Amino acid sequence: MTEADMTAGRHPHETERLARAALTHIVEPGDEHAGRALRHLGPTGLLRLLAEPGDQPPLPGTGPDPAAEPDLERALPDTGPQRLASWRRRARTVTPEHDLDRIARLGGRFLIPGDPEWPSQLDDLGDTRPLGLWVRGPADLRTWALRSVAVVGARACTPYGAHAAATLAAGLAERGWVVVSGAAYGVDAAAHRGALGSGGATVAVLACGVDVPYPRGHAQLLARVAEQGLVIGELPPGGHPTRSRFVLRNRVIAALTRGTVVVEAPYRSGSLVTARAAARLGRHTMGIPGPVTSGLSAGVHELLRGEATLVTDAADVIELVGDIGELAPLRRGPVLSRDLLAPDTARVLEALPGRDAAPVADIATRAGTHPDHALAKLYELHSLGFVERRQDEWQLTNRRTEPSNARHGGT
Repeated sequence: MTEADMTAGRHPHETERLARAALTHIVEPGDEHAGRALRHLGPTGLLRLLAEPGDQPPLPGTGPDPAAEPDLERALPDTGPQRLASWRRRARTVTPEHDLDRIARLGGRFLIPGDPEWPSQLDDLGDTRPLGLWVRGPADLRTWALRSVAVVGARACTPYGAHAAATLAAGLAERGWVVVSGAAYGVDAAAHRGALGSGGATVAVLACGVDVPYPRGHAQLLARVAEQGLVIGELPPGGHPTRSRFVLRNRVIAALTRGTVVVEAPYRSGSLVTARAAARLGRHTMGIPGPVTSGLSAGVHELLRGEATLVTDAADVIELVGDIGELAPLRRGPVLSRDLLAPDTARVLEALPGRDAAPVADIATRAGTHPDHALAKLYELHSLGFVERRQDEWQLTNRRTEPSNARHGGT
């Protein structure tokens, strides 16, 4: 820290917070060039290099230092002059104190690496790690992120996709998991509403400022999320969304969570970007299948052919991302009463003709057993309601359903 920083009475970490807040105005989210510069120079050092002679520095003590100019080439060896000029133009107008006051008035905060609430799993993004996160909402982001799942998918989803996303999110929330999504139309909104409707926790990751309701139709939804959950973003208050910012936002969703579930996605879908980013980061990637005739499920099915795991409900998801022993229930079809018969009894039952009656000797031959043994089993089957006797022959009982009294398979 510079001498001016120390004499200003600020703690070094708070000076870094101001610098990072300023940089969220200057560089785009996920900019690797800026990430490399931060590793070499730190936030205040980068601001110093971006301040040109005659400019008002964004922070005390971060004015231009001609002696440090050689560091610029070392810190930004691959950064083109146009990018650098853009950064310098933006650096002339930033007012980080104003942004921090604005987020405080909204009841929010600006988190940076080193804060107790900073989710350390975001550090897996390396040089594309967020400079910081602007946050609205009462919960602790670090605590919530440790037990979170992303649910993403198509904006123009079908009723099936909306139902699947809402049901999945509700099931996760009821089991104490945080549902993370991007607050877009379609699957994202259904996921947030499913979690909120069950009284659970949800986080909306925006590609704009956390004070900007986008899409506008979700103003009420985002207000509910901010009240009951968390609304977070990399852009400072007032920041507007762009196509590239939506794509870059997805890496934060992937890194923040234990796994990503895709519910409906065509081949060209931002949710597939999220899923593939999750896979690169070593997170679980999952997909809910849809009709093979639906183009909105084509991207999900392509994921399932590769790195993703097929899931159908919250129990399947938790078995993958949860702790050891959190297993999904065993899934099987209905148990029929004939499934409970002992093997030799079942063989005698299977030896009876489908429509006609047959003598005991023929039944025994088909079952591969002695006639006396076959007769004993026929009487057992008769008591259970499977067969009936016609004089000296036996036939299957004429019934549409399994007998309700068949509870065990005899001896």
